[in-house]
Amino acid sequence: MAAGIPEGYSLWRGIPEDYNAGRDLSDAVCARGLGHRVALYWENGAGARRVLTYQDLADQSSRFANVIAGLGIERGDRILLRVPNIPEFLVSALGANKRGALYIPTSTLFKEKEIAYRVRDAGARLVVTTPQLYPEVAHIGSECPTLDHVMVVPYLGAPAPPDAIDFEQSLAAASREFPPVATRHDDLAFIAYTSGTTGDPKGVTHYQRYPASYDNVVRWWYDFRPEDVVSCPSEIGWMLPVATFLLALRVGCALHMYHETEGPFRPEVWFPQIERYRISMFTAAPTVYRMLLTVKDAEARYDLRSLRHAVSAGEALPADTLAALQTRFGITPIDGIGMSECMVYNFNRVGEALRPGSCGKPGPGLRLALLDDELRPVPRGEPGVLCLRREDHPGIMEGYWGKPDKTSEILRGDWYVSGDVLVEDEDGYLWFQGRADDVIKVSGYRVSPFEVENILLSHPAVLEAAAVASPDPVRGNVLKAFVLLKEGEAGSEALAEELRKHCREQAAPFKTPRLIEFVTALPKTQSGKIKRKDLRLQESRK
Repeated sequence: MAAGIPEGYSLWRGIPEDYNAGRDLSDAVCARGLGHRVALYWENGAGARRVLTYQDLADQSSRFANVIAGLGIERGDRILLRVPNIPEFLVSALGANKRGALYIPTSTLFKEKEIAYRVRDAGARLVVTTPQLYPEVAHIGSECPTLDHVMVVPYLGAPAPPDAIDFEQSLAAASREFPPVATRHDDLAFIAYTSGTTGDPKGVTHYQRYPASYDNVVRWWYDFRPEDVVSCPSEIGWMLPVATFLLALRVGCALHMYHETEGPFRPEVWFPQIERYRISMFTAAPTVYRMLLTVKDAEARYDLRSLRHAVSAGEALPADTLAALQTRFGITPIDGIGMSECMVYNFNRVGEALRPGSCGKPGPGLRLALLDDELRPVPRGEPGVLCLRREDHPGIMEGYWGKPDKTSEILRGDWYVSGDVLVEDEDGYLWFQGRADDVIKVSGYRVSPFEVENILLSHPAVLEAAAVASPDPVRGNVLKAFVLLKEGEAGSEALAEELRKHCREQAAPFKTPRLIEFVTALPKTQSGKIKRKDLRLQESRK
């Protein structure tokens, strides 16, 4: 057992039979005498700012619980949240749990069809949204028979439509006193839909105990401290910010949330945010870190001394990106691996030796193994699917909403089967190779797309890269790379050959892309992961 980890450590310790997440993350924090502490610093691209204390969060979430109770929302009912990064997400989520209802985070980029699918699939009775996002909800009632109500948060100067319930007015008229429903730890709290890259999106169901289930992540990965200001730039419809914020609230940290109103993510706005709010703990995907590195002289123009810790998730963090972040910003984001179905379970630990490019070791209290398709251990050094003993982790999903067949594919016997392919080195560190369906077979060799992408990313001209198999009439498959260049760089055959030479110098010849295509963008999920399946499908159609 590693230093600092108690003998017999278990994530089940401290989880009570009776547990309500809404109460635990607001009312219970106030009961500890911390009601005056800041729970949320919020700002948007239009310059609006708000600050909520834990008492504010407790009061407003209780008002929301009273409002939905008045609408007839019962224990176990589902509420879809179609809102951007605004405080009302937290108010609605915690209020829903106080009522015993389930909330469903969703992306603001979804269109009417995508919203209708989730409402219909989950049988949601209420949608909470904003005027700007209301049009995709306004006309789905006829195909969503369970949808009874739409609440709209007035935002960016626009009022709630007359045919919707005004969020602000309703809460203002409601009592701030609400006794949370007496839920058990194994009652359901929320549904997080997968990105749907392998068929219809699946609703991942999580328990009320979710915020209390990740003590190892809080202590040895996030390293949350009560005085921290915790930020995550991703859209709140993705699980990384949801999980980060839920776990940070339980510690009593201050959250920082920013809503980008000007369009796509702009890395340059984040440095003044760090300076203004003294952000100390930062959570992001590798794509975000790479974009932050494109802002010239940011470390000289802004005071970033408050940043003491950072983590990376969503995809493996390349070693060269890590080195650049250390050199320029003085932070060392530690990598971890997890899924919507179970938050990070394998990670580099605070205070222990870091292997750049590795996603670390199993989280304390967990038994993980690399297994083959028959759930048999693979030899060390050989790729295998990362699997987790289900009985060890209280934070594993309950299942996929309404899809028992899909649930049985990932919850197999004693194991949670992640689908991530990794390799274990001689010291027990794990190295991500790709998803099970991402591994490329070329000339009899199994090639990790991530390894190829990492090599390409180490070239100074490359901003992003994706590697897939491309059908070939003679060889069966050849290795192809899609490359997004940094600003000021231009694609050419000469540069393509330079990139091939760069690959040949750093790895075996079969890991060198035979084909290189320069692109202006790569297809990604809402969480920022590259959709290699889309690229493979594109190649198969040629």
